[in-house]
Amino acid sequence: MTAAPTMAAQDSTRRELMTGVLQKQGAAIALVLMVAVAWLLFPRFGSLDNLRDIALQSSFLAIIALGMTFVIITGGIDLSVGSVYALGGVLAAYGSQWGFLVALLLPLAVCGLIGLINGLLVAKTGMAPFIVTLASLLFARGLLLAITSEGATTYKIPEGEAFVELGRGTLFGFGYPVFIAAALCLIGGLLLRRTRFGQSVFATGGSEQSAKLMGLPVARTKVTVYVMSGVLSGLAGALTAAYLQSGVTVIGVGLELDAISVVVIGGTLLTGGMGTILGTVIGVGIRTVIQNVINQIGTLDSNYQSVVSGAFLLVVVVLQRSLARTTARR
Repeated sequence: MTAAPTMAAQDSTRRELMTGVLQKQGAAIALVLMVAVAWLLFPRFGSLDNLRDIALQSSFLAIIALGMTFVIITGGIDLSVGSVYALGGVLAAYGSQWGFLVALLLPLAVCGLIGLINGLLVAKTGMAPFIVTLASLLFARGLLLAITSEGATTYKIPEGEAFVELGRGTLFGFGYPVFIAAALCLIGGLLLRRTRFGQSVFATGGSEQSAKLMGLPVARTKVTVYVMSGVLSGLAGALTAAYLQSGVTVIGVGLELDAISVVVIGGTLLTGGMGTILGTVIGVGIRTVIQNVINQIGTLDSNYQSVVSGAFLLVVVVLQRSLARTTARR
């Protein structure tokens, strides 16, 4: 008489365990499978040079996505990161004529100021993050074009400048941006999980009204995450300029969608209140591997990268909602 209920309970436990694994480790499992398949099908994929290229390509997006993760966990969105990233690169190249410190600090200051304005408008006026950051997207791109005479002027970073080493230098064969991105993501993970600020980030995204009733600094938390997003986007732009040795004006178009997609693929909910830095790093890895595999195939147009990434994002969002509903019912 008790066998059937026992088996039913075991089946329910297994389903709950599987749902939990998919929610927490689904992106990691997908990345491992993709790497394994690519390694078997494309001999060059596993070469050390290719792995170095993957790591370097991932580093710039990872820095931007790090800031985006904090913003989305609070329940916000930052559509300005692509334009701010491009602006950061131009400002770094422009400032390099006055030395290393100006080349690095100028983009961080200007891009951080844009993030501060975003945060103040969202936190203090209650304006929708979508509208505020869309306006900042246009502002940053317009400022970039003004600085470069409608894109006609490309600022070069002289060969031999110390700032170039920041983007092109290597350690153990891997570029400095890889180690910078890894260090920032480690710090971001500790900040999110081990500090009161991190608790405020989760609480703000989970239930803003409850967070206010608990006495948490909701407005200050929102302002801080948008400043972080601006600064990190500017830093990624500066590192890209150092790597390319110039401030390229056409980069960053659509990059905000890439940043949002890798954050969501990594398990962060667009509704806020849930997410991890590790998940975002895995999301960046998935997107970069997809790009690399398409390049390995060679016969596919680069536009297929966006098609595959978009389809993958759609599948992940649908699975997130399905798993969330399953968990809620239980």
